[in-house]
Amino acid sequence: MDRRLTPFSGRVAHVSLSGLVNAPLTEGLRAQVIVPVANLCVSVGGARDRQLLMGDAVTVIDRDQGHVFVMSDKDGYCGWMAENTLGQGPEPTHWVASPGTHLYAEPQVQAPDKMALSMGTRLTVIGSWGAWANTPHGFVPLRHLRALGDWEEDPVAVAESLLGTPYLWGGNSRFGLDCSGLVQLSLISCGKPCPGDSDMQMSLGRLLAPNEPMKRGDLIFWKGHVAMLVDRDRMIHSNGHTMSVAYEGLKDAIARVSAGGGGLVTARQRL
Repeated sequence: MDRRLTPFSGRVAHVSLSGLVNAPLTEGLRAQVIVPVANLCVSVGGARDRQLLMGDAVTVIDRDQGHVFVMSDKDGYCGWMAENTLGQGPEPTHWVASPGTHLYAEPQVQAPDKMALSMGTRLTVIGSWGAWANTPHGFVPLRHLRALGDWEEDPVAVAESLLGTPYLWGGNSRFGLDCSGLVQLSLISCGKPCPGDSDMQMSLGRLLAPNEPMKRGDLIFWKGHVAMLVDRDRMIHSNGHTMSVAYEGLKDAIARVSAGGGGLVTARQRL
């Protein structure tokens, strides 16, 4: 079983694994992320696998030393998080559709900002005040929000809105993205489910035939890396070469990766 998708902490397992593991089972407790960005880690205090955003829902399966083992609702990813990054709250109604925004203490631009939020953040709007949405956490410009279900249409356009975002291994936010984080955020913003890591994302869509031309929105994979085609000559990806979300010529990227020992293209997928 892939540990990233297996809701088993090593001590306690989710009931979905009944008969598959020898461990106490639990249905878990529901919670949601209450900080702008929270790391999802391979172990208690260990390396970051992925990140979750404010409003993301999880199932808590186990607790240990101020950390909790969780399963993420949006993609089934499992890992450890700091317990103080989770809490209870009303069901989100909206999502941040701009690359980023701020929460303000008052509905005015001169008010102190309480925190910065990334695209993909989920919030509960409990009212409005002119051009501002009122949430339990503070006020957000209405123009930065869309109702859940009101999605973008073009994942490539979403990725392009994130150009210049710094590269961050395991990053899933406007503050830092890795290659698969960019693809996931772009697809989820269009209402399309997407797994968390690039090897998992190879299951998306259908495999292109060797001589089949690529088009906008297709995914191209190397071992441990994924990019999205912008047009027949260019792709967009978050990469360690520029340390940012950037355009790169398709032929240039294939040659650069091969020359650097990264190997050949392993798959091309049409969503």
